[in-house]
Amino acid sequence: MTTNTWFRQIFPTGLALIAGPCSAESEAQLMSTATSLRSLGVGVFRAGVWKPRTRPGSFEGVGTKALPWLSRVKREVGMKIATEVATPEHVEQALQHDIDILWIGARTTTNPFAVQEIAEALRGTQVPVMVKNAMVPDVKLWCGAVERLQNVGLCQIAAIHRGFSVLEETVFRNSPLWRIPIEFHRLMPNIPILCDPSHIAGKADLVPIVAQQALDMDFDGLMVEVHVQPDSALSDSTQQLTPSAFSKLLGELQLKQPHSTNETALAQLRADIDQLDTSLFRLLSERMKIVRKVGELKRREGTPVLQSERYNQILQRRMQEAEALGLSSDFVKRIMEIIHEEAVCQQLPK
Repeated sequence: MTTNTWFRQIFPTGLALIAGPCSAESEAQLMSTATSLRSLGVGVFRAGVWKPRTRPGSFEGVGTKALPWLSRVKREVGMKIATEVATPEHVEQALQHDIDILWIGARTTTNPFAVQEIAEALRGTQVPVMVKNAMVPDVKLWCGAVERLQNVGLCQIAAIHRGFSVLEETVFRNSPLWRIPIEFHRLMPNIPILCDPSHIAGKADLVPIVAQQALDMDFDGLMVEVHVQPDSALSDSTQQLTPSAFSKLLGELQLKQPHSTNETALAQLRADIDQLDTSLFRLLSERMKIVRKVGELKRREGTPVLQSERYNQILQRRMQEAEALGLSSDFVKRIMEIIHEEAVCQQLPK
């Protein structure tokens, strides 16, 4: 997606890779994992020192005492090191231990006050900072966190897509909702975007699927959780890969070419899509003209604009039709929700 100079200085060739355990648990664990990852060509090692957990009593990281362990990884294994910060105190301690890259977690991004405090703590530095998306699917929160960092003078900023908490059950721990990072890239095209397939997947066997999807979406890199003994990990054990599984993932990833080898055929197909889009918008315009007439009739008769039973009938019918047309019922449901919302607005008096 992007080729920022600072980003390519950290990741000079090919796909940007950051890997390491969810949490720093012991010095031996970090050194063993880092040595394995360095042999696979990974240049940036990640490990959580402070772990914000949903409920008290869960493992919340070993804290500041892990920072010298990360420094040893940097010194003896020759990797850059990255960790999460959630408070100004975390920032101060991480910088004192010469941490190369900081990241702001999803829970923190969700809170603009917390992001602003971290931004103020970083004022006057030029440490690279990565911003994970907020827990909720709100691209404005994500962009806002980046803007707060930019406003204090930081220039070396990247984003991390780690999925979103949603009400619907999915096979993933966090729904990827790819439309959100796509919109983020549209709004902030100069910010590199990495994918965290571990937090999206929630299960080790799903991590390669999500990682490949991210590459298919032209992400700049991956941040993957890797642990020498995932089964005994103190946090997020189900989603961490062993070094050998991570090596297998790297070997099977299919990197994408930046341009098609058949631009003529691609241009024709895109022209066909453009023509269909024009037809769709014309049909939507005609639909809304009829909707406004329906609204006028309802006003004359004193009936409410919103008629849920009618909408539920339409929605169920369209979702059934979707399967016959080879369309995803979820996709059609989202479209109908947007159309219905606009139809209700069109019927309200101006």
